[in-house]
Amino acid sequence: MNSSPLIRGYEVVIGLETHAQLSTASKIFSGAATAFGAAPNTQACAVDLALPGTLPVMNRGAVERAIQFGLAVRALVAPLSIFARKNYFYPDLPKGYQISQYEIPVVQGGRVEFVLDGEKRTVRLTRAHLEEDAGKSLHEDFAGQTGIDLNRAGTPLLEIVSEPDMRSAAEAVEYAKALHALVVWLGICDGNMQEGSFRCDANVSVRRPGAELGTRREIKNLNSFRFLQQAIDFEVQWQIDRVEDGLPIEQATVLFNPDTGETRAMRSKEDAHDYRYFPDPDLPPLLIAPEWVERVRAELPELPAAMAARFQRDDGLPAYDAAMMTQSRAFARFYEAVRDGCANPKLAANWLMGELSKRLNAEGREIAAVALAPATLAALIRRVADGTVSHNGARQVFDALWAGDTVDVDAVVDSLGLRQMNDAGALETIVDAVLAANAKSVEEFRAGKDKAFNALVGQVMKASKGKANPAQAGELLRRRLGGG
Repeated sequence: MNSSPLIRGYEVVIGLETHAQLSTASKIFSGAATAFGAAPNTQACAVDLALPGTLPVMNRGAVERAIQFGLAVRALVAPLSIFARKNYFYPDLPKGYQISQYEIPVVQGGRVEFVLDGEKRTVRLTRAHLEEDAGKSLHEDFAGQTGIDLNRAGTPLLEIVSEPDMRSAAEAVEYAKALHALVVWLGICDGNMQEGSFRCDANVSVRRPGAELGTRREIKNLNSFRFLQQAIDFEVQWQIDRVEDGLPIEQATVLFNPDTGETRAMRSKEDAHDYRYFPDPDLPPLLIAPEWVERVRAELPELPAAMAARFQRDDGLPAYDAAMMTQSRAFARFYEAVRDGCANPKLAANWLMGELSKRLNAEGREIAAVALAPATLAALIRRVADGTVSHNGARQVFDALWAGDTVDVDAVVDSLGLRQMNDAGALETIVDAVLAANAKSVEEFRAGKDKAFNALVGQVMKASKGKANPAQAGELLRRRLGGG
């Protein structure tokens, strides 16, 4: 369990329940499609609505994705798990119950690790269970009425429940980001938060250090990391104010309003007995043979932590660089391609963390969507390494290559006039001329003023119109000055 500074003398206790929509083409208990954006009620079949005479059939692909997740977080994949009916009545739940797992979930235990403020953190998982999504209530464009879209009804979800191990909004956000990165890395969820593929419920309470756990309130359906941070921060202050005023905190489900930055109670929080869970009579126990688990284990991709360790060991990258290179599978693949093309892991990582990431962040794009090919970036890095172009010049070349109009690095270097001077004789002539014209700087350098040397390098660069190799110019200047 991790510790964090107190807030106004109170310890914050946070647990997250995260719904990851599984990347199957069909629903968890029917053959209806799960594609996002279809016209309302065009992807809800008789099974999703539990019409008389229909029976649910388990989607094998959904189970396999749950197994992948369980193995990735080092949890127990239960050889037998049970589906239950969770009974409640809401307009977008046409059956009057949701098929979920309660007493015996498919994934039990596990942990998620991440780094916050340079410190390794671990959040324990209670469970991850399979369930179906409900439909969606639509309140817009209905002249004060509510419409019901049942396309999501029956969409497969993996609900991932953490222990209450987090002690700040920042820690909860980093945990959620790590979990998001993992399910996307595995390919079991597309992670699209705007479409509802990955959303969090935050259970928040406050207490004096060492006291019993406080009464928790659950903030529902947070679909961005920024909203998660804002909602928890507001809720913490609200609860502390309430306690300080001597008022009770009642267990409740609350919603976050991003326009006001405030949470508000939606309904009193139900306990498990309110849902009247009982085993679903239409679904037999889910049996997962050891052979199935081992086959999935053998097919798992290399996980981020293992890949980062390999980059440190084999490529000599610092831990921070290795973590950045494994922020997504697409980013890692891009790095490996650039590294192999330029044969310089550290330079490859520097360019990905520097110019490339700066562009991606500025344009709000993912690395898979860029036009710049890894081979082209590798060619540019080789030209920096062999002295053809300076680091500053390479940034200008990068700008030209980013548009994707050309992949010929040498042609861009020449068209921009950025090829560095590699003629030793010509450089010597320029250096000698600069030394002759800047006697005062020469005297100051010999008197121990280092700034004078930088001024001389600047004059060489100016005289060469920026084409001199700064390192070569500096080396030659030192030889000349040392000889004088």
